[in-house]
Amino acid sequence: MGPIAAILESKLRAAFSPTALEVIDESHRHAGHAGAHPQGESHFRLRISAPAFQGQSRVQQHRMINAALAHELKTRVHALAIEVI
Repeated sequence: MGPIAAILESKLRAAFSPTALEVIDESHRHAGHAGAHPQGESHFRLRISAPAFQGQSRVQQHRMINAALAHELKTRVHALAIEVI
């Protein structure tokens, strides 16, 4: 796990105390595409389960996650695929 993925994981654990969490770097699949960072760690897939998401719509869940990762999404992370499980 690279440093950006570790930051994402740390912030998500602090914000949601998830029961399951996977932060998957998919940057290699986007090399050369718009938004791809030369050192990688620009495209991620997130799989997360947490009590905080119970009763929330998919849009609300995504907004919660985006708020927790706002700085990274503005500065380094180009794409984040979210799967609330």
